[in-house]
Amino acid sequence: LIGAWSIGNIAPPLQSLASARGAAYVVFDIIKLVPEIDSYSEEGTKPDKVTGSIQFRNIKFTYPARKEVQVLKGVDLTVQPGQTVALVGSSGCGKSTCVQLMTRFYDPEGGIITLDGNNLKDLNVKWLREHIGIVSQEPILFAMSIKDNIRMGRNNVTDDEVIAATKMANAYNFIMDLPEKFNTLVGERGAQLSGGQKQRVAIARALVRDPKILLLDEATSALDTESESIVQEALDKARAGRTTLVIAHRLSTIKNADIIAGFKDGVIVEQGTHDQ
Repeated sequence: LIGAWSIGNIAPPLQSLASARGAAYVVFDIIKLVPEIDSYSEEGTKPDKVTGSIQFRNIKFTYPARKEVQVLKGVDLTVQPGQTVALVGSSGCGKSTCVQLMTRFYDPEGGIITLDGNNLKDLNVKWLREHIGIVSQEPILFAMSIKDNIRMGRNNVTDDEVIAATKMANAYNFIMDLPEKFNTLVGERGAQLSGGQKQRVAIARALVRDPKILLLDEATSALDTESESIVQEALDKARAGRTTLVIAHRLSTIKNADIIAGFKDGVIVEQGTHDQ
């Protein structure tokens, strides 16, 4: 009786073990997969200098999860070094997709994207991303201090470089008003900071690596009018001397752009200045 009872007790754990063993095969198969775009790979060229000239040539793209919908249907765009180009259009027309392709989160299925004449596919992925700063609509901050969040932008950054980045991002003054200053904990996803403060910390994090290319994906769209004004001033300072792609809906964000490119149904239908 005791033996039968003992065997009955071990039956559920054995069943769980068998299920885990089956799941482990799937997990290990995933671990063995080699990503098509590997940010840890040493392959690819690393040019000595970046001027920031960008070209999209007949770019076509479909997201792997939505094969039936072609997002980009032949995008052509040229951005000169130091220019600010605003991408405008309705939701889903392909603006943010261009940012994701520029950072090589995906590769286009047709056409090529070049940086200073080099096909992005020929460049080392890590090197490419080190020269790009991104500020998105909803900044991701980690549950650590303001200083440590900014340091995430680049390895071996000095305190002086952190301070310089916060001054350019219009974040220095509000940080110094906090009791713990740069050692202030921001909370989970930056919950202890306002929307404008989080965005300025994110801008500082992008700038601390001194990127040659700046990608702004609706960076002010979730802010109130007062916060937007402060953040917009920081962004105007940040893009000086950098090639910048701006995705925005608000006129205040794009009025100072060198070129405004209008998207519709996956293609650029108009290009020109704000006055035009």
